[in-house]
Amino acid sequence: MKKQLPKASPRYEIIGTDEPLIARGGLILPYEMARALKLPQIIDRELPSGGSGHSYRPSKFVMPLILMLHGGGKALEDLREIKGEISLRKLMDMEDLPASCTIGDWLRRTGSDGRGLSGLGKVNDHVVKKILQKDPRTEYTLDHDATIIEAEKYAAQYTYKKEKGYQPFLGFLYELGIILDDEFRDGNVHAGVGALGSLKRCDQKVPEGKRIAYYRGDSASYQAEVINYCFLEDKYGKKKLFTITADKDKAVKKAIKAIPEREWLPFKDDRQIAETIHTMEKTTEAFRLIVQRWPKLQAELFDPEPYCYHAVASNREDKKEEVVTWHNQRGEVENIFKELKHGFGMDWMPCGETHANAVFFRIGIIAYNLFQAMKLLSLPVWWRTATIATVRWKLYQIAARLVYHARRILLKLSTSADKINLFRQVCDKCFQIGYG
Repeated sequence: MKKQLPKASPRYEIIGTDEPLIARGGLILPYEMARALKLPQIIDRELPSGGSGHSYRPSKFVMPLILMLHGGGKALEDLREIKGEISLRKLMDMEDLPASCTIGDWLRRTGSDGRGLSGLGKVNDHVVKKILQKDPRTEYTLDHDATIIEAEKYAAQYTYKKEKGYQPFLGFLYELGIILDDEFRDGNVHAGVGALGSLKRCDQKVPEGKRIAYYRGDSASYQAEVINYCFLEDKYGKKKLFTITADKDKAVKKAIKAIPEREWLPFKDDRQIAETIHTMEKTTEAFRLIVQRWPKLQAELFDPEPYCYHAVASNREDKKEEVVTWHNQRGEVENIFKELKHGFGMDWMPCGETHANAVFFRIGIIAYNLFQAMKLLSLPVWWRTATIATVRWKLYQIAARLVYHARRILLKLSTSADKINLFRQVCDKCFQIGYG
């Protein structure tokens, strides 16, 4: 006999509703911060318009993308989720949202015109400036690094890892975790290209009364022109203190070999540390070369050298152990890359054209910095270490309902009293930033 499965009916019935419900009520928080920073007005001012009186304003393209990235979307088709939030769009003045294909055309059109990418750069500068103006510090650390974005696009080039994609170069402010400068580049561009230009741009973007006092970079930044620039006095009469991973070229290897054996001191675990003075052919001043060495786990057939080496070029006067520890803090850059690529969807590019993806990537940078602004300027201090995934889970994904009552607009949140009070505090702080 065949076994018959027990017949059971579902405990509930699934039907649709036309009630004005909001699934992601917390997206009002980044939108209020954007309004406080006058972001829509700055976007419309800095980006070229469509040229027609009936065309969308630039902010109508950029703001939905920013909110989509905050909400967890990656592809342009994910904008349909924003489009489906009818009540939320009314609250955020986005009732006439462009279609995803229209936004894709706008990305290509804007990327083909250098004014669009440059305008988005000025928008990001505006966000960074607002954050720095609210920060009491006057000196900051700049970290330079590049990352790889894999992309099987027709226009993408092969990287040094032998995979197609792009290799953007970024400048971060370590103390605040914000991205000060970005350059979207093909995958076959060397990571060190344009390092000096980016460093100069970062100096120009810092507001009056503040300066980049410290610089850190990997071996791609080990260039004579970068080191010479750090030795120059800025408008405040001060030099930059730098640590840069030294490229182990012939000159560096020769300098390491010349270190007397008695100068190697125990450092950490099986590592030893020593230092020497070094110079490059085109550097104007000599600098310290702080070297670590540790035994090779396995001997190499054509290399009799028993040690592995890691060298750091620096003009800091601290103890060599302290310089290495400070330089190793640049590992925080990897966490920022992780947040930017996986948290804000920048590990995937939507278009086949490189110039269109450059526009999309810069909008991702603005979305990331807006998130940092929200954490630094409006949320309680214990939220500053939260990732975008945590904020989505705890704040953005809160059901809400929009109600019009007695000439008032009410946003009813379905959550705890503590979170409702938090929403009120954030909105009040945004109002103070924008109009206080």
